[in-house]
Amino acid sequence: MTKQAPTSLLSLNVAPTQVVRCSLEDSGNAIARLGNRPLIVGGQHTLATLASSLESVLEQHQLSYECASYSPDCSEKSLAKLSEAVAAHQSDLIIGIGGGKALDIAKILAHQCQLPVVTVPTSAATCAAWTALSNIYSDQGAFLYDVGLDRCPDLLVLDYSLIQTAPQRTLVAGIGDALAKWYEASVSSGSATDTLIIAAVQQARVLRDILFQKSVDALTQPGSEVWREVVDATVLLAGVIGGLGGARCRTVAAHAVHNGLTHIPAAHDSLHGEKVAYGILVQLRLEQMLQGNQLAASARQQLLKFYGELGLPQTLQDLGLGSITLAQLQKAAEIACGENSDIHRLPFKVLPEQLMAAMVSTRVLVEGSRKELSLPAVEGCSRSVAKGQGCLSE
Repeated sequence: MTKQAPTSLLSLNVAPTQVVRCSLEDSGNAIARLGNRPLIVGGQHTLATLASSLESVLEQHQLSYECASYSPDCSEKSLAKLSEAVAAHQSDLIIGIGGGKALDIAKILAHQCQLPVVTVPTSAATCAAWTALSNIYSDQGAFLYDVGLDRCPDLLVLDYSLIQTAPQRTLVAGIGDALAKWYEASVSSGSATDTLIIAAVQQARVLRDILFQKSVDALTQPGSEVWREVVDATVLLAGVIGGLGGARCRTVAAHAVHNGLTHIPAAHDSLHGEKVAYGILVQLRLEQMLQGNQLAASARQQLLKFYGELGLPQTLQDLGLGSITLAQLQKAAEIACGENSDIHRLPFKVLPEQLMAAMVSTRVLVEGSRKELSLPAVEGCSRSVAKGQGCLSE
């Protein structure tokens, strides 16, 4: 069951207390102001490869630190183990270093222990370093619920040289995740009259346009000015939108599809932003199918072209899910359509079988554009699924 973040505009968590864009080596003073006994939280690989750099910074400032892995996942079990580590070390500060899950569990750990938290993203794959929100998964990596936190991180350290060491695939995934801000916020909050929500939706549009204009160049010029601008867009500006708009501007169907897909083990090989990017296409397909929305159909065609340039997934096959069973697809759809799912922020009702039909027809073309893209092998499958027939491997 999803635990929704608060939606009240009376209490907003807009931004981290401080954001420093500097090398990790130069962040020591900012970190030392927050505590003397930090617990460094990250994944096993990150701690093995990067903890030494952070440790040298902490040692220079005479901070007593310990490291703890969040293995097996950003889960309740891992959180309980980390809470024990906080008590054993008598920690007065949490430092999260790594990707989205490492930062999410560091934030909620700090929230539960009432300690300050520093986030150090090692890729530009999400805006988790910024937000007052954590997602909780099962030990097997299936999404369970999200938790709204009482504040954004106390310090965000954005080290571009560190981000640049991550595989380019992570930035591509971050672009996909950030794009969802516009396609989801414009649906959930496009007609809102609240000043800050209007601002958030318009910033989501700006974010989309920045990514459309600069992403291709950024990916061909790692470390360049345009590359940094896209990193800022995926890590920082995407977080601003969630802060200004709160839960009402965060997620709709694209993230609901992601959440459902995490319950398919084969989907764990794809990144969060890759599944979300695919989910945007599914959401637009739903708007076309169930509302007859031709603007959504045109937007989907625009995204298909953009995805092709970046290498973002357009189909289940692109996510490595071409061989899943119909039963697995149905389970993912049912979870995505669960009672408290974000998909219900759409202005129309979606049934699991309708979602399944959309999930297997993300590349179906709009009238007049059939020459631009080849017809997908699953196009006929959408009709079969809509009729309750099986077309994937049983």
